[in-house]
Amino acid sequence: MKTFYVNARYLIVPVMTIATILGLFIGNYFAWLGVILFGLNTIVDTLTKNIHLRADFDDNGNSYGIKRLQYAVMYLMLPAFIFLQVILAWRLYQYTSVTSFETLSFLGLSYQSGITGFNLIGSVLSAGLWAGLGIIYGHELSHNRKEGFLVSRLIMALSGASHFTYAHVYNHHLDLGHEDDPATAPRGRNVYSHAWLSHVGQSQYSYDLERDKLKKQKKSFFSLSNKWILGYLYSLPSILLFVWAGGVLGVLSLTVIWAISNFLLEALNFMGHYGLIREKGKPVEHRHSWDNDNLFTSWFFIEIGRQGDHHVRGETYFWELDDVDAPNYGIGYFSLFVLTLFPPVFRRFTQKLLDDWDENKATVAEKEIANQFKNLSIS
Repeated sequence: MKTFYVNARYLIVPVMTIATILGLFIGNYFAWLGVILFGLNTIVDTLTKNIHLRADFDDNGNSYGIKRLQYAVMYLMLPAFIFLQVILAWRLYQYTSVTSFETLSFLGLSYQSGITGFNLIGSVLSAGLWAGLGIIYGHELSHNRKEGFLVSRLIMALSGASHFTYAHVYNHHLDLGHEDDPATAPRGRNVYSHAWLSHVGQSQYSYDLERDKLKKQKKSFFSLSNKWILGYLYSLPSILLFVWAGGVLGVLSLTVIWAISNFLLEALNFMGHYGLIREKGKPVEHRHSWDNDNLFTSWFFIEIGRQGDHHVRGETYFWELDDVDAPNYGIGYFSLFVLTLFPPVFRRFTQKLLDDWDENKATVAEKEIANQFKNLSIS
């Protein structure tokens, strides 16, 4: 029973993604189901902020997590997210071709053909939110040096961000907490500017990585050996699908999906490391990341909130990540995400936490860097 419980609790996103897909298929107001679920998750996350559970191990120190099962779920999320886009494209095609409204049946499931403009908006928002949540699997699989790395790239390509996989492993994890890491938000930056700067910075890193590699190999930059170019080509099927489904409206819809999903990706980066500082060349320690480990955040985001342990043990399976006394916001990701949308509120919330970090966790060199930020904010 314990084994079932430990593994089943990480199925929230797969179940809700399927529910969102069904909502798009059934049509009418069910098209908004993905948006509604996102809002309900925020409420649940807020209500469970004080419930914390550590990783589960048996008496011999072995995890109850089943590697094959968890990896199978992560791999299967790739076709699920593809299907999410296909269903949306189908609805988009119905809208642009002015399909008549009828109640039909497929395998015993009733659905409405045709879609209104209002419900199409709900469909696009639902797809964007849940495509964005695909990043938790793209992130986890990026640390798998075998076939998982490719699946990670393909999942991220659905959001036009295949560059993330290389930048995350070879830039973010090595340069965490330093200005060389575009995914680490310095103090005073808001989530909106960070989303753009981090996205562009990580793409630039991947670009430079491939350019230097190909130069050493004496190969042309414009070749399929260039993984930066290849990553963006992985996004081409999505572009063609939406162009076919809706022309200009299809391109606009895909742009909205990519904007939402990449904003969620960078918001997680923003929340995971905002304002924390590491002296260049010094080891990455637990104190260099913020933890979000309340029950719902842990289960929903497959422990991605345990950033302290993850950044010290990057190849540890997510179900084995544990409490390492890293700095902690005290609230979950959904609740914190709402605060980030209002930068003055977020800065006030984090200021006391950063002051405590400076006083009790920072080294002398890190305190000097922190003082530089304070002087910049004063001037």
